[in-house]
Amino acid sequence: MNRMDTALSEYLFHQGTNYHAYDYLGCHAAEADGTFRYTFRTWAPHAAAVAVVGDFTDAWQGELPLARVSDKGVWAGELVSRVSLAGQKYKFRITAADGAVRLKGDPYAFFSEGGSGGASIICHESDFIFSDGEWLERRSRYARGGEDDLPLPLNIYEMHAASFARHADGRYLSYRELADTLVPYLKYMGYTHVEFMPLCEYPYDGSWGYQICAYYAPTCRFGSPDDFRYLVDRLHTAGIGVLMDWVPAHFPKDEWGLYEFDGRPLYEYQGADRMESRGWGTRFFDVGREEVQSFLVSNALYWLREFHLDGLRVDAVAAMLYRDYDREGGEWFPNSQGGRENLEAIAFFRKLNSAVCEEFPDALMIAEESTAFPGVTAPVSEGGLGFRLKWNMGFASDFFEYLAKDPLYRRYHHRALTFPMMYAYSERFILPISHDEVVYGKGSLYRKCSGGHRERMDTMRAALTLMMTFPGKKMLFMGTEFGQENEWYYETGIDLHLLEREDHRSLRDFTAALNRFYLTHPALWEQDFTPAGFAWIDVDRADDNMISYRRRASGGEELIVVVSFNGCDLTDYRLAVPSAGNYDVLFFSGDWGDHYEKSFEAVADEQGIALHMRLPARTAVVLGRHASGVSLTIVP
Repeated sequence: MNRMDTALSEYLFHQGTNYHAYDYLGCHAAEADGTFRYTFRTWAPHAAAVAVVGDFTDAWQGELPLARVSDKGVWAGELVSRVSLAGQKYKFRITAADGAVRLKGDPYAFFSEGGSGGASIICHESDFIFSDGEWLERRSRYARGGEDDLPLPLNIYEMHAASFARHADGRYLSYRELADTLVPYLKYMGYTHVEFMPLCEYPYDGSWGYQICAYYAPTCRFGSPDDFRYLVDRLHTAGIGVLMDWVPAHFPKDEWGLYEFDGRPLYEYQGADRMESRGWGTRFFDVGREEVQSFLVSNALYWLREFHLDGLRVDAVAAMLYRDYDREGGEWFPNSQGGRENLEAIAFFRKLNSAVCEEFPDALMIAEESTAFPGVTAPVSEGGLGFRLKWNMGFASDFFEYLAKDPLYRRYHHRALTFPMMYAYSERFILPISHDEVVYGKGSLYRKCSGGHRERMDTMRAALTLMMTFPGKKMLFMGTEFGQENEWYYETGIDLHLLEREDHRSLRDFTAALNRFYLTHPALWEQDFTPAGFAWIDVDRADDNMISYRRRASGGEELIVVVSFNGCDLTDYRLAVPSAGNYDVLFFSGDWGDHYEKSFEAVADEQGIALHMRLPARTAVVLGRHASGVSLTIVP
């Protein structure tokens, strides 16, 4: 980086528009004539002095003093070495204005030892060569300026890398071992994407990765940054997209992290009314500060650029959008317009998503947003926040409450099945069964369902079929696919031993068949975000605990879905259909051993055209009109 580039980088950083801030700040190596030159930079405007200490400064006893090179607080220095320092550890020694000395990890470090120590690790430029060009080219074909309706299947497997699977002695699988295990499993199961819970370096395992101290460093728990690149590359070459949870809302108060970095609040808000999250015990990012904007926007783009991620699921958006989030009355102040919205956060999300869309128009920016804030997935040009997708957390909450009811009482909660369509097109939604819904006493999906073991397994099959055929993209948390019985706990992970039992293996294979059925039928995903893709047939059959509806593709494919959560069989259910003829059962969630019919004939009666069918308790059926000469595959 020459002097002119340095001056421009510094200027843009303080303007909040340096979206390559990690190329300017942090530690950067250059090799020439057999020597290695290391440039260190950090932002610490309130510091009285800054130095680098590490393995290479007389085993942490000496220091490399840095000079203040920016009126707004950038410090820099160089170290020339005859040997490579790659892999050696370092920290910034920051002397605050009051004389207190703190050892801080580098906010822009590309690798970190994590844990309670948090020393940063010097990395040279990666020489990893990706082989995912075909995947990236295919991905780019779906790009339409970030404003398309995503006419493609999206079926996400959400997972926590530390507890998906482990060695017999409890050791984590490495990124490379995860690739060997995960790729064939996801391919068999029929998922289009995997979403990792946060993989930025985090000290505390119990935070699941959501309390990050080193935002630019893939966690060392599973290997090196290049090992993570290998995992992404393997997934891409297998045709599987990679998403990661990203946390721009808050960070923990570990001493080596961003917390009061130069002796005073810096990355966090300064006022007590906005600084701290009571519930999480963390600090909120001051997203109105230009240097913090450069840090965060650059970080989002860093993961997309350097690791080829296909998108980010942005955590805790609601916590950023509202000043009164996690606050009692009298603990917060209105914005300049008298409202409770955080205007700086709104502007930040528009800046973030505009920057991502400009460089990666095919990236999936997904909001975890739990309120009715308008326009989360509307384009920035139309006054929206610019996300591509949003979790439909209301759908999940209402649906799970319904499944927990005894069938005798579900009639009083029928609205849980029908209300999601009242707002289905207000945003581009993902229907999530996420980690948030299977922890802290909420129980696994299996435990949420009422009844004994057989009733629960049947209800799960019907529920998963409804989710996969309802408008919206899909996401399932690991373990749910085979009927995890215990709720998820990060230290023990998922109960893979259940797959030794035939009933749980059968549920896993059912989920795989359902996923593949979803992928091969455009009617289930091509028009998720337009009314043309969905129509109710029976919406008010509350006493029968059932619904039926039509899903349509733009090319003419139409499927009819019937879902019953009744505790008893409906022996003569009349299903209205658009035309007479034979309708084949394309998918059935029940047991074919019950000799369930493979097709039904629709005929005219006094109310119109309909077919009469037996609908077993707790089952879902997907029908398609038989086309002469077309072979239809019945999926067991």
